[in-house]
Amino acid sequence: MTKANEITVLIADDDDGHAMLIQEQLEDVGIHNTILRFRDGDEVVNFLSGSGGVRHRDPATPYLLLLDIRMPKMDGVEVLRHMKSHDELRSIPVIMLTTTDDPREVAECYALGCNSYVTKPVSFDAFSEVVKRLGLFISVIAVAPAGSVLHQS
Repeated sequence: MTKANEITVLIADDDDGHAMLIQEQLEDVGIHNTILRFRDGDEVVNFLSGSGGVRHRDPATPYLLLLDIRMPKMDGVEVLRHMKSHDELRSIPVIMLTTTDDPREVAECYALGCNSYVTKPVSFDAFSEVVKRLGLFISVIAVAPAGSVLHQS
């Protein structure tokens, strides 16, 4: 497969094993897009907002964020809240990919504006299968750059 609409996939997950497995499984299903990994919520917010750190979001690039909830410094719910409260970040699709299946947290994430909520299975094989299916989904979606505005003629 070719790069899915040139989307840059952002992975925000503090677990090195999970992050590596996600990247490997995406590549196994043909996703060869740029993948950037962040180890905590602060790192991804700084990247998206252009503050702190070295890497910054390119306004012309479409992004898709795979976001874990349980992370140090700033958890995934706080990251989601931050993104959806800023006009220039609001349109970035966010898929919660987390071990947390508490119905209250699921409801809160949807209320805040996540696009999908996927619970990481405990078993390696099941987790691999979930990520492969997620990769197939990524290969067919279209994502516009953050802050894109539809102009009507």
